[in-house]
Amino acid sequence: MRVALATCARLPDGNDDVRALAGALADLGVHAEPVIWDADVDWSRHDLVVIRTTWDYTHRPDEFLAWADRLPRVLNPVPVLRWNTDKRYLRDLADAGVPVVPTRWDPGDVPSDWPEYVIKPAVSAGSRDTARWSAAEHAPARAHLRGLRDAGRTVMVQPYLSHIDTAGETALVFIDGEFSHAARKAPILAPGTGVQGLVQPGDGRGEITAATATGAQLDVAHRALAAVPDAPDLLYARVDVVPGPDGDPVVLELELAEPNLFLRHEPGAVTVLAEAVLARL
Repeated sequence: MRVALATCARLPDGNDDVRALAGALADLGVHAEPVIWDADVDWSRHDLVVIRTTWDYTHRPDEFLAWADRLPRVLNPVPVLRWNTDKRYLRDLADAGVPVVPTRWDPGDVPSDWPEYVIKPAVSAGSRDTARWSAAEHAPARAHLRGLRDAGRTVMVQPYLSHIDTAGETALVFIDGEFSHAARKAPILAPGTGVQGLVQPGDGRGEITAATATGAQLDVAHRALAAVPDAPDLLYARVDVVPGPDGDPVVLELELAEPNLFLRHEPGAVTVLAEAVLARL
């Protein structure tokens, strides 16, 4: 049995998660290898493609989804990828009653009623093309918004939730439909830094540490997963929550396409994931 762990040219060998998963699958008698998603590859020789570190797809989302459509078998499945690679899925979650960060879509101007806010594109990864702005920075914020719009990208504007500065983000990882573990991501967007590039290891942004999920966080995460269209069979999922204005958790992102699963922060998680892959084979 052969499994391709889809990655990108910038990470030809994947990341720590990918290498750990390949080793755990080898222990189960499955040959697994990282394969660059847009390389000239005969994908039919793999029994299954598992999307992992395809983190450059945001530059070519249509091409990425067309590639996934051509695969014999892929997880998470293509309808999930199509729905989840554009953050407009947050509107579906909100319509289903899931608490999410308030979002204004393609606004005509920057907000005047929020002391701080975040502008970002709906298709993005690693906080690329994302910035935190204050009420005193309307000129550069307008330029940021206009630049995204002129590039034909859907623009999101959200209030910056100040609790993030102390609590960070909590990532809740699910494997095979069951909660596995949680991790804390330190704040990524510092005030006064403007538009920043992709978060890079060691750049001081978004440091990851192990965390313990609260009951309220898990409740919100389960509600978000229950709202995914067509109740798909998810191999993995990550729900990122932050404290809302009143301190209660709200969904910042629901990651079903290519999330980092922070497997090293939970002993045994990689074995559970490998066994879930084997079960699907």
